[in-house]
Amino acid sequence: MTDTFEDIPIRHNMQTIAFYNLENLFDLNNNKHTNDNDFLPTSVKKWTSKRYNNKLRKLGFAISNIGRKETGKHPAIVGLCEVENAKVIEDLLASKYLESHNYSYVHYDSLDERGIDVALLYDVNMFEVSNSETFTISLIDDDGLPDYTRDILLVYGLLDGEKVHVIVNHWSSRREGEKETEFKRMASSNKVGEIITALRLENDNAKIIVIGDFNDDPHSNSIKQLVNGFNLFNPMETLRSFTRGTTKHNRQWNLFDQVLISTNFFKTSDNFFEYYTANIFDEDFLKLFNGKFKGSPFRTYIGKRYQGGYSDHFPVYVVLKK
Repeated sequence: MTDTFEDIPIRHNMQTIAFYNLENLFDLNNNKHTNDNDFLPTSVKKWTSKRYNNKLRKLGFAISNIGRKETGKHPAIVGLCEVENAKVIEDLLASKYLESHNYSYVHYDSLDERGIDVALLYDVNMFEVSNSETFTISLIDDDGLPDYTRDILLVYGLLDGEKVHVIVNHWSSRREGEKETEFKRMASSNKVGEIITALRLENDNAKIIVIGDFNDDPHSNSIKQLVNGFNLFNPMETLRSFTRGTTKHNRQWNLFDQVLISTNFFKTSDNFFEYYTANIFDEDFLKLFNGKFKGSPFRTYIGKRYQGGYSDHFPVYVVLKK
């Protein structure tokens, strides 16, 4: 891994807000409350401390460089998903490329059936947390029983002195089919709408950033409903193409990972943050460099076969500027 981002001047008037699906960041311990049997030293995947620490180091390197080309520094705020618990976040923050940064985190355990949660990393020198809470999505499965998915995390605080609200998401997957599972993502979309409405009742000029792995693309109903119904801007709409996305399935790119912002990030004032740019962080070191899947995300595993990569998703980010 080369430090290709080191000689960029730090821009103190800019901050990066990022999101990264870490692809099954499980620790080595067997937890009877989570579905972690694949990720144990004794499992078929042989999830050993060497492999775990390799993944932590690589993820830390990736995170520390998101937005660096624009800002000259690591991101102020990073939403995460697919973390098993607080321990894996602490291990990540203690890893080689993150230990020198002043990151702290917000995390709550959710009732998700896979035992994975969302979380928020933040640099305490750039972002001061005022409050946080989680919102559960009420879903019912085909048998009429509760169907548990990841909670939505709301964190608000002061980004370089300006109040912002960050909503972190990891919506239900398409595993049983896109149409068959759409109602689950619409339920999450509705919940995000409720959160935004409540925030605006308190402050009609609330600055809101919605980040996550939505398991839907920018043109999907669940995302369009938020953009059109709640006065949001989705910079990811123009980034998806046949050759670019954040995750690849059946040789097709999807842009499931997105950052949406309230349109008041376009009001210009010297004292407040405004939208500067957004992108997919798909640097070459995060990609497979040969073979038939060349250019796809360099994953930790393909099935049960260990690859030693980063994640099956690329991170996404938005840069704000004062």
